[in-house]
Formats: sequence, C-alpha cells, structure tokens
Amino acid sequence: MTTTANVHDSTVALDILADTHTFLPITECTFLADKGYDVKNIYNQVQELYQGECIIPLNKRSTKNPKLLPQGNPVCDAGLAMWKDGKFSDNGRTRQKFCCPLKSSKNADCPCHHKNFYNGKKHRGCTKYITIPDDLRLSVDRDSKYFKSNYSLRTECERYNSRFKNTEQERMWVRNKSSVTNLNTIAHISLLAVAVAAITTDTGQSYRKLKAVKRIA
Repeated sequence: MTTTANVHDSTVALDILADTHTFLPITECTFLADKGYDVKNIYNQVQELYQGECIIPLNKRSTKNPKLLPQGNPVCDAGLAMWKDGKFSDNGRTRQKFCCPLKSSKNADCPCHHKNFYNGKKHRGCTKYITIPDDLRLSVDRDSKYFKSNYSLRTECERYNSRFKNTEQERMWVRNKSSVTNLNTIAHISLLAVAVAAITTDTGQSYRKLKAVKRIA
C-alpha cells in the first residue's frame, strides 16, 4: 500500500491486515513491528479480530520514567517513597496519583528544599502519576525472553527494506501518485519473485545485493 509521506504507518496497518486476511488467513498471528506501530488500536484488533498477539516495543513518547521501589511507589527528588493519593481516568487510561509523604506534616521540612514544598498551598509537595496497565499495550512484558526472542525475528523485515531501497524507490523520477504506486508494486513483485526462486531452487545463496538480485531475476 503506497501512501504519501504525511500518512503514519500505524494508520494503515489495520487496513493492510484486513486486506491480507481476505486471501491469507492470519488467525492466531504474531504481529512484529517497530515502535512506530505502538498504538492501542492495533493491539486490540489483532487480539479481538485475529486472536493474535503483538510484539512491539513501547514508544515512550517523551514521557519520563520515575524511579520506582519494588512495591511500585515512585521516589521523589529527596529520595523519599511517595504515597498513593487516589486514582483517576484520563483519555481512556487509569492513572495512579502519588504525593509527597511530608505534605500533611506541619513541622516537616523537605530534605532537598524542593520549590513545590514551599508553594504556600494546602497540598504542597511534589506529585507524580503512573499509568496503570489496564490495556493490552501496557500489559506486554517487554523484558521477557519470549518477547525478545520473537522481536529479534523482525530483522528479516529490515533486510527486505534494505533490498527495497536498493531498487531506488526512494528517489522516484515520477511525480504522479499512481505512477509511484505502480513502480513500488513492480519492485515488491520483483523482490518476492526472487525470494520464491531462492526457496524453490534451494540454491542456498544470499541475495542481499542488487547485483545478485538482478542475476537471479
């Protein structure tokens, strides 16, 4: 599927999966992708529609990762364990609020003299928020051996991308989108034909360079 540069890959991923499923059933599939596809809708539909799973790294989207104690409480800048201070929902996610453990003390003084502790307000001190993993995207254990071993298989995709770039599709000499789409399609068909030839002939050769691709084609 050829799109313009302003269309994000993740927005067309589900359309590609749906089209593929019409001629090649992908039930119980494993969807391997880079962090650009770390979108909640992809996780949900892969499981709900295809009973599959997603192996995608977490895109932290410029969010901070606070230092956590084993029980899950964050540590403030002064090195103190912060206290739970209720939960709330925000944009479809549930977040746990943590507050300064000294905020209710009348005579306490912040060890690091943080500016939030001396703001003159009733609820003084620092606050931090942690999203509770209540959806598929956040429930994936990305530190497990299962995740890492499966994600390592995505290097196959990078090798294909490298071969595709060698066909000069990133430097188009045409401007019409239909023409670009046709050239992309021809390039993909050619590379897939090479892959089929390599498997059916069982030559055991490597076709990582464009010259080798031309010879076998």
